[in-house]
Amino acid sequence: MFPKPKAKLSGIKEKNWAIEELPGLKQDEIDNLKSKGFTNSLALVKQGRTVQEKLILAQKLQIHVQYVNKWVALADLARIPTVGTEYCGLLLHAGIASVIQLTTTPPHRLHKQILRLQVATLQRRDLCPAVELVQQWVQQAKSIKS
Repeated sequence: MFPKPKAKLSGIKEKNWAIEELPGLKQDEIDNLKSKGFTNSLALVKQGRTVQEKLILAQKLQIHVQYVNKWVALADLARIPTVGTEYCGLLLHAGIASVIQLTTTPPHRLHKQILRLQVATLQRRDLCPAVELVQQWVQQAKSIKS
């Protein structure tokens, strides 16, 4: 008898966005990134994995490292297909700065954080993503290929 083949753990394929699709970037910032060879979000994530790499990138772009931290965080979160560029900014404002951090955050607690943020800033509960969508974000973050 032949042994049963082991089931492969299929990871979610990460999304790659054009740099101009990341939210919150001004045109001059986009132009600066493109002039240094950063045309998509995955390139930004790959060049900004460590604190040292972010500092080097900030020097290369001649900007403050806080901008690099923000852009790398947005690009990292946007890799998750159901988050994308639509919700990466919301997650960042809710205190989630990376895919790794998202994997360790309980979905119901994150949903409460997002709801509080929406009510505090927009005074609207109806704009908060459903808890099921937040659960999907966490699940996809856990299975995304690094």
